Amino acid sequence: MQIITKQQARQFILAKQGLIGSYRFAGKEGACEYVRQAGCIQYDPVDVCGKNAELTLQSRVRGFRKKMLHDLLYKDRLLVDYADKELSIWPVEDWPYFSSYRDRSRELGCTFDGLEGLKTQAMSYIRENGPVCSDTLPIEGEIFWHSSMHWSGNWDKKSQAARSVLEQLYTDGDLIIHHKNGSRKYYDIAEKHLPKSLLEAENPCRDEKEFLSWRVLRRIGAVGLLWDKNSSAFLGIPLNVEKRKEILARLAEEGKIIPLTVEGIKTLFYYRSEDVLQMQQIVEGSADLKPRMSFIAPLDPLMWDKALVLSLWDFRYAWEIYTPAAKRKYGHYTLPILYGDRFIGRIDAAADRKEGILRVKGLWWEQGVRSTKKLNALLERTLRSFGKFNDCQNIEMMTAG
Repeated sequence: MQIITKQQARQFILAKQGLIGSYRFAGKEGACEYVRQAGCIQYDPVDVCGKNAELTLQSRVRGFRKKMLHDLLYKDRLLVDYADKELSIWPVEDWPYFSSYRDRSRELGCTFDGLEGLKTQAMSYIRENGPVCSDTLPIEGEIFWHSSMHWSGNWDKKSQAARSVLEQLYTDGDLIIHHKNGSRKYYDIAEKHLPKSLLEAENPCRDEKEFLSWRVLRRIGAVGLLWDKNSSAFLGIPLNVEKRKEILARLAEEGKIIPLTVEGIKTLFYYRSEDVLQMQQIVEGSADLKPRMSFIAPLDPLMWDKALVLSLWDFRYAWEIYTPAAKRKYGHYTLPILYGDRFIGRIDAAADRKEGILRVKGLWWEQGVRSTKKLNALLERTLRSFGKFNDCQNIEMMTAG
């Protein structure tokens, strides 16, 4: 069995994700190409210095602008907002794979008294009046709903009836997100925006086992190299230890993934067989590993498995957005700084778009990283580019750690 070093593992993951070497992805087409490679990127509505999905793309896609993602989602309809790894964005051509997910949503929806009538009422109104949000759909009152039918978790609560009906129809696949105004979602009839051939396409997966295997394979491709452990990279996929091992063994037997070991780590790793050449280039030392500096999103595929990041990079990262201010070590939206194949620091930056200023509230270098003229010049260039991405013309360094 192949054995690679930790450094080679790091370099392979970064090369696979397009975070090292010359830019592999550029412009709107490159953004779409990267999402297709990753399978899904996570969406989060918080916008301190760009939303998570936008931050994920800006670190990999040369010349990326936020409007590109908006157009891919709501104009070109090449990407869709839907469930996968929690709230996600994924390629529209994957719609048929989630047929069983939508079927389950409809089945669970039928268990709620009166919901079918409200769904009919909502669909009729939207067909006649166009896109709506929960505040503009004329359905009053509250209903009691169980969120296990969606991706949000396992809790029961009362909810605004209009919102619940829209979420149900969206999860059923009858509605899609037409556009967003900030974090507010506007829904419209799916068949108005997606081709009939796609909406009526047969599920490529014959059963739930195949669907789970497809999702596991897709997550391995998103990260590049994943280990046979309970991993947050598999979040949203119902896996226990036995099922995970069974799926990995079957994918390996089918030749879709290749096992290897990383020096100093006992757990087996897997990568997709389509990436053999890229792995070979890393091992031979012929890969393009030109260093770039990037600010990495909190929910970036690179950060999906923080235990893996700690093991391979010796970099401990926690997204402190939900940590009480007094207990934060850094900032509530601090981004890891990647340079070459190392995490060299973290930055807490906030975009004041009204004033056109990107304010750097905190900057922390990792132990052993020296703040040299060369490093500071590189940071300045990266900040200028990051400021432009955030519609900020000026950079203000407030504090440094």
